[in-house]
Order: sequence, then C-alpha cells, then structure tokens
Amino acid sequence: MKKVRWGILGVARIATNKVIPAMQKSELVEVVALGSRSLEKARTAADSLGIPRAYGSYEELVADPGIDAVYNPLPNHLHVPWSKRAALAKKHVLCEKPIALTAAEAAELVEARDRNGVSIQEAFMVRTHPQWLAARELVRSGRIGELRVVESSFSFFNDDAANVRNIAGVGGGALYDIGCYPVTTSRFLFDAEPTRVLASIERDPRFGTDRLTTALLDFPTGKAVFVCSTQLVGHQRTQILGTRGRIEIEVPYNAPSDRPCRIFVDDGRDYLGSGVETVSFDSVDQYTVEVEAFSRSILEGKPPPIPLEDAVRNMAVIDALFRSATSGRWEEPSP
Repeated sequence: MKKVRWGILGVARIATNKVIPAMQKSELVEVVALGSRSLEKARTAADSLGIPRAYGSYEELVADPGIDAVYNPLPNHLHVPWSKRAALAKKHVLCEKPIALTAAEAAELVEARDRNGVSIQEAFMVRTHPQWLAARELVRSGRIGELRVVESSFSFFNDDAANVRNIAGVGGGALYDIGCYPVTTSRFLFDAEPTRVLASIERDPRFGTDRLTTALLDFPTGKAVFVCSTQLVGHQRTQILGTRGRIEIEVPYNAPSDRPCRIFVDDGRDYLGSGVETVSFDSVDQYTVEVEAFSRSILEGKPPPIPLEDAVRNMAVIDALFRSATSGRWEEPSP
C-alpha cells in the first residue's frame, strides 16, 4: 500500500506526545524525518519515536526529497513562514491552528498553495471527529428543530511565563489557542459565516495576552456565544440549541482516544433530562482520523477535507473579535 511520507517541523509537545504517535497508527502514513533547530533535540525525539532521519534545521527538513508532506506544529507566528517554505519545496502541509495570525497572512498560504500545486490544510482535528460529524448531521436532519444557538466554553490554567501560550509576540493568548475552536465549530454547525461579532477581552498584566475572552457571533439564523480562558479551571462543553431540542457534546475539543465519546440529544420535554438520548462513539484517536483523511486526499489527488479558504474565513472572524475588543463595537469579519 502506498503511503504518504511525512516530515515533522520541530519537537513541540503536541507533535511528540500526540500527533506523531497518532500518525504512526495509520496505514496511509509513514513518518520519515523530524527537524529541529537543535540536531541533538531532533535526534533524541526521532530515536524515541522510531523516526529514521533527524535534521538540525527546518531548512534541511523541507528540502528532503524523500518527504511528501510536512506537519507544522511550530509556534503560531511561524505557521505561515514555514508552511510557505514547505509549499515552495513542493510539500503538502498540515499546519496547526491557528494557521496564521491574521486573515491576510492566511491568504498568503492560498497563493502559495496555488502557485506550487500542493495541498495545505489547517489542523482542526475536531472537524473530522465522528462526534462532530454526527452532531452536524443531527442539526441538518431537523432533529432539534431550527438551530438557533451554539454555546461553548473552553479553558485551562497556565500562568507559566515561559510557555508560548503566554508570549504575546509569538501569537499567545486564549483566543488564538483555544477560542479558534468554538469559532470554527459554530461556523461548521451553522454552515454559514457570522455577519458581525462582539468581544470582550481581559488581558494578563504581565504577559499582555488575552487570558479571558467572551465572544458573540451573529449568524443569519442564530447566535454563537463562547468563553475561553488560559487562567481558569480546565473545562470544556458545547451546547447546541434548537427550537425543539438540544445537543450537548461532553468533551468537544480534547476528545479522549482511550474511551468512547458521548453526545446527548435532548427532545426538550422537561428540564430534568427525561428526554435525553445518549449517543456513544467508539474510541478513536482524532489525530489519526485527521491525518489519515488528509493523507488519503493526497494519495487520491482530491481536495483536502477542510479547504484552505475555510481557514482564511476563520481567521477573519478572529481578526474581527480582536477589533471588537478594542473598539467596543460590533465588527464585521472581512476575509
């Protein structure tokens, strides 16, 4: 069976702890190389993960002719520069979220994709997870009536000054790191773009990053509201509210790979939950599902599961939320 040969940019924990082991579970994937700014770090990580080649620079990795695709989990401000470098080297790219720091930056990747004839996708693993696909189908089927509201919360506590999530200059902060999830999933469920958005941001006085963000997205047929924070107790939930029912996603974003996932479908007959049906999904590694779907699109010469243009539109919403937090007014997303 033909496989896509992958190279990994850097030794980020999400790559070494989650994504690379998940990639190695797929029959469509072969992780052949890893590059870091330190050859010692690259070799240590590659040896521990059974990756045959290690490079002491990102340049060497993207230049490797034995690589078909690159996974980019670098700090946020390096997503666009190194995804463009990989595309220039005729490598397909799966880039971690947020794919850019602005919609204008994300649009540069569209140009790089088209100019070099490669696929580039933002790594939103939730968009290919069975629980989210099922939730969208339930909405589309009319099971909960007309979709009117999507409520989400996503938080964790991290006040480590050295952590990239707390460094403003590299794209740290709650909205970039985790607020991007309720933005993309609400757009996914409404199958539309918000016409205007409103946001309030509380910034950490030490780091300058947004540590608590609340947002309201105004869609043509409903609203999405979310809270995200880097300095709250770890928590995540999504409520999908229709005119006749409700869907709750128990662990919407960090779906566990070692146990089934559950969503709850409520017919709304009372407030006690007597009309709730529990829908369970077999345990899957959502990173395996994500990378396998992208790899299959490469092997079959088809568009990736999530178009790059969708990433530009997602960043346009995030841009508008930042503008709104400054202006104190509704702002319109402008891809």
